Amino acid sequence: MSATSRGFIRAFTVSLSSSPPPPLHSSNSTATVVSRFLGAGRRLLPLPPCFALSRSLRTAVSPRRDSDLAAVISSNKHKGQKKWKAKKNQNGSSMMEGTSSSTTDTIIEQLTELSISGTPVNEPSATIQFGNVVQNQTSVPGLKTAWEPRSYGTTTVDVQSLPGNQINVGNQTDAATVTEKKSIDLSAAFRPDLLESFNVDNTTYSHAQIRATFYPKFENEKSDQEVRARMIEMVSRGLATLEVSLKHSGSLFMYAGHEGGAYAKNSFGNIYTAVGTFVLGTMFHESWGALASKKQADFNEFLENNRMCVSMELVTAVLGDHGQRPKEDYVVVTAVTELGHGKPRFYSTPEIITFCREWRLPTNHVWLFSTRKSVTSFFAAFDALCEEGTATPVCKALDEVADISVPGSKDHIKSQGEILEGLVARIVSRESSKHMEDVLRNFSIPPVDEAGLELGPNLREICAANRSDEKQQVKALLEIVGSSFCPDTVDWFGQEAGDRSRTADKSVLTKFLQAHPADYSTKKLQEIVRLMREKRFPAAFKCYYNFHKVDSLSKDNLFYRMVIHVHSDSAFRRYQKEMRHNPQLWPLYRGFFVDINLFKANKERAAELAKASNITYKVNGSSDTLVSNDLADEDANLMIKLKFLTYKLRTFLIRNGLSVLFKEGPSAYRNYYLRQMNIWGTSAAKQRELSKMLDEWAVFIRRKCGNKQLSSDLYLSEAEPFLEQYAKRSPANQALIGSAGNLVRSEDFLAIIEGVDEEGDLGRDHVVASSTPVPAKETVAKQDGLIVFFPGIPGCAKSALCKEILTAGGLGDDRPVHSLMGDLIKGRYWQKIAEERRKKPYSIILADKNAPNEEVWRQIEDMCRSTRASAVPVIPDSEGTDSNPFSIDALAVFIFRVLQRVNHPGSLDKASPNAGYVLLMFYHLYEGKDRKLFEAELMDRFGSLVKMPLLKSDRNPLPDPAKSVLEEGINLYKLHVGRHGRLESTKGTYANEWAKWEKKLRETLLSNAEYLNDIQVPFEFAAGKVLEQLKEVAKGDFSTPSAERKKLGTIFFAAVSLPVSEVQNLITNISKTNTNVQAFIKDKRLDETLTKAHVTLAHKRSHGVVAVANYGQFLNRQFPVELTAFLFSDKLAALEARLGSIDGEKVDSLNEWPHVTVWFGQGASAKDANTLPQLLLQGKANRVEIDPPSVVSGEVRFF
Repeated sequence: MSATSRGFIRAFTVSLSSSPPPPLHSSNSTATVVSRFLGAGRRLLPLPPCFALSRSLRTAVSPRRDSDLAAVISSNKHKGQKKWKAKKNQNGSSMMEGTSSSTTDTIIEQLTELSISGTPVNEPSATIQFGNVVQNQTSVPGLKTAWEPRSYGTTTVDVQSLPGNQINVGNQTDAATVTEKKSIDLSAAFRPDLLESFNVDNTTYSHAQIRATFYPKFENEKSDQEVRARMIEMVSRGLATLEVSLKHSGSLFMYAGHEGGAYAKNSFGNIYTAVGTFVLGTMFHESWGALASKKQADFNEFLENNRMCVSMELVTAVLGDHGQRPKEDYVVVTAVTELGHGKPRFYSTPEIITFCREWRLPTNHVWLFSTRKSVTSFFAAFDALCEEGTATPVCKALDEVADISVPGSKDHIKSQGEILEGLVARIVSRESSKHMEDVLRNFSIPPVDEAGLELGPNLREICAANRSDEKQQVKALLEIVGSSFCPDTVDWFGQEAGDRSRTADKSVLTKFLQAHPADYSTKKLQEIVRLMREKRFPAAFKCYYNFHKVDSLSKDNLFYRMVIHVHSDSAFRRYQKEMRHNPQLWPLYRGFFVDINLFKANKERAAELAKASNITYKVNGSSDTLVSNDLADEDANLMIKLKFLTYKLRTFLIRNGLSVLFKEGPSAYRNYYLRQMNIWGTSAAKQRELSKMLDEWAVFIRRKCGNKQLSSDLYLSEAEPFLEQYAKRSPANQALIGSAGNLVRSEDFLAIIEGVDEEGDLGRDHVVASSTPVPAKETVAKQDGLIVFFPGIPGCAKSALCKEILTAGGLGDDRPVHSLMGDLIKGRYWQKIAEERRKKPYSIILADKNAPNEEVWRQIEDMCRSTRASAVPVIPDSEGTDSNPFSIDALAVFIFRVLQRVNHPGSLDKASPNAGYVLLMFYHLYEGKDRKLFEAELMDRFGSLVKMPLLKSDRNPLPDPAKSVLEEGINLYKLHVGRHGRLESTKGTYANEWAKWEKKLRETLLSNAEYLNDIQVPFEFAAGKVLEQLKEVAKGDFSTPSAERKKLGTIFFAAVSLPVSEVQNLITNISKTNTNVQAFIKDKRLDETLTKAHVTLAHKRSHGVVAVANYGQFLNRQFPVELTAFLFSDKLAALEARLGSIDGEKVDSLNEWPHVTVWFGQGASAKDANTLPQLLLQGKANRVEIDPPSVVSGEVRFF
């Protein structure tokens, strides 16, 4: 999973309904018991009916229908393993006959090659489909309702009682018949003209209900180093606890009951949700045995009645490769959410564990750190393991340093394997440790009923036997999971023809926003959608018919399900800024599914609804944060994702690099993986090892596959055997790879995925949010060349600036300066620059051409590596917007400058009929990056950054007419590109609109010429500042104008660092009073060779990761160190050390003899200094006492 991007994954679902909202059911007597464990005053999870059942033989729930078992449970005396056994049909044959374990290999051999189409995942092909309506669905004769789940909204106002569409699922054949009947009725129920004829007036209301949700995506404003420091500070002061959980590598799956729906990150009704439903159903059979079907039905009813959603990490081998193919297909619960009272309430981790243990659902491994010692040790342990860590050593280390360790019911090592994606660390309530202890003491791990279980075909066998298309696999999975858990497949199949109408999408959304909100939740959800549309956030609003509400459908009562698909993480960052200005906004959740009900109300009901829209609910007090405490939002939402190199090697460097390798060749691939490792801050030694391995991989896979690119879904089929063989060559290679071997062959059962990875982590990750950023380069070697280039927009004054540099005679050294103007170069400009670099390798080249994208930046990087040059980007200084590094004010100035040009060599001047369009095209080449991200990427790639002053800081705001005309052009540009791509503006559907806009643009900017001239920094001043910075770069004295970026690196050992000058002076003073020492150091040149001095405390190779990590509590603290003696032999010399205390606690070294190595001769090493006491006893070394001892100040550091 990518990363990511994914410690918390996007997902949020909302439901619009006109049903009355009774109070949330909480009558279960066990809730009183749990309240004593989770703290008074906290709003507790409503406990499921099965609580009493798990403690006694009494039935704590109302009688339910008798459901068929989805699988017939029987005993196989010849096999000790659990297997799914399909239910027999009426003819007595199995629905999956021929797929038992004994015949699986035969089936697999007959399967054809997998073919994955390119249909986007956000438009599922086997989801909800629409057709014309002839009549409303009638009730099905002979069916009786088993129970009526209550509908829960967000107010107590009686909106309208809507009948459910419940069926008796006691007989699987009957359920199938009903499904077939419903499909026919659905086809007749939804007519496009129903929406068209639904007019919004003063009696129109909309009701929104959240159906499923995952945590909102919070972006830390500070660097990872600052976040870690703040986390340590908060825990040290007793304000919070740090919670750490394993990141299983899979896909997000959310389940809200059989009617509430099953959801992936940004979609529903497809293979992802079918697989998730099947695997979750399997978990019930594994944990409940013969009671599984009943518990499945109880679970569905519990989620429906209490309007709850359970979010899980879905880990399978059938949905494409991540870091390692799992040994088992499973889910792990990551969040439980109450949706019945307005804003979603997320359960705390103790509550999640309680919930899961009562329902026997799989839980994750969690650690809690509540003291300074434990939290500093955690971060130190990660830094020591980040480049080599796998599941076993990571879990072992965290178990030792954590204050509380709660093992997951699904063991990562046994279920997924050794390759661990990462850890998710977040700040939680300081009471979490106490609550967790209470839960662990009072809610034991539930038993597993494995007696005589034989389960039918498993997930992999089902997918292997149904390879024709996605729909066939979905159908097979849902049939076998059984009617107890999935009595209705309408979300997957709906009707058999038609598709989502784009016209309906827009009109549903428009009418939803125009209608009066039926309650407070609807009002807040409308607020979110309006804001996202007004601010043009990168998101799609897709609406589908809600087939679950077919019985309630009428011309004045319409039901839809809306998916708000956020396309870029920049939207979350921008939304967070809006929340800072308006704290009353509800969060933007990751993914976003909303059920919409549009209906008419009479005057009496309208008055009641008006009151309802102002009723608010407090969830966890009034906090908008993920934890209920008194912390500020910026602290309460602190979270950091920490990934391991052994996982990133496979996903980012191998899988995501396949496209570069096969399309652009080995050289581009090498640049790609080196850039990634630089962004991550990978140690130099590890970079050398990985480079050697990845170069060998590139040769191997291209030789094997030729020009046909290896599928990213199946890349481990080739990568895993290669890594396994590479690891066997040496222990160092084994440490580099982490773990390899025992490959699971998913080619034989991979699900037919008609689109890209649902997790969205297969794309090339150009900018990686790293926990180990690269420090800025400090010098540019004068004997090397230099490329000055301009990531800007026409009108940013780059040509004029190049002339100023040439006029100034260069950059202050003897390197010749050449300028190549892009408008005068025929052919490929950057290829010409590369040729000039080869001809004049020591020159400074001014690349007078806009360099707006990563493709150009990559070419410049290639030139730097191949011709021994450095590159320096020069950018206009601008505040930028939330999604673009250049502000609207800057864009106005650039266009204004272009329109002042006459006879421009590139013909982009006042005579150009589409100058405005060209500027907008360049402007949008930077879209998706805010200023901070833009500068960070340039710094990561090139190490230096020069900013050219552009606008005065005390300027007045851009006049409204100028701002309006630019926004109009931006909107027109998006329409044009959406329909015509890169077609010129003088052609296509919007040619007339462009002509009118270009004229209006000129008139508007000309009328504001005085303002646009006045707000600019004088060019002479700006050019002088740039020249000054470039000269500093050329001589190596330049420091980046960005904030300091401290390095987080791999830890090998902990030590006390001592000032070298004081150590050198001490040895010199000893030699003055001791002739033997004087003779010894005479030819040693210690003033040159002794550059570092430290006392080793612990080394991870000798003493273990935890031993090193435990010194984290003393990190960067200074304390006294006494140097008591000088020992030397013919090949070694060291100072004996005695360590002092910090805050009254003695700092001890784990070495038997604490010392400072000051010299070693040929054939010896620094660690050999440990033997000096033994050599002294053998008469092979000398000792000179230092009396009184010399006291120096030392500082604890990690190296």
